[in-house]
Amino acid sequence: DHIETGKIGEELAAGYILQLGFQIMERNWRYRRCEIDIVASAGNILHFIEVKTRSSVVYGYPEESVSDKKIGMILKGAAVYCYQHPGWSTVQYDVLSVLIEAGKDPEYFFIQDIGL
Repeated sequence: DHIETGKIGEELAAGYILQLGFQIMERNWRYRRCEIDIVASAGNILHFIEVKTRSSVVYGYPEESVSDKKIGMILKGAAVYCYQHPGWSTVQYDVLSVLIEAGKDPEYFFIQDIGL
């Protein structure tokens, strides 16, 4: 089921981000209806990371499912987070795609600085 797939994907994504040397500050951070899957830092950059997971590519790759509405919610949530946690001079928005097909190792596609 897609909720379970999403939970597994977020766990895998967190491990992947840590392996890359990021420090995870928040997971599933919420403000009203805005949710940011992972808030992390690397150096002096604050990263807002949207995680998308799929168990097949029948309906496209995970990263293709990030909608304009979702991007708007991430931006709104990130603005509130930055207001509540001041001091970051550089903020970046990223998408981490996780593909978990049966019988295969997970595939990661990390799109950094999606340039909103």
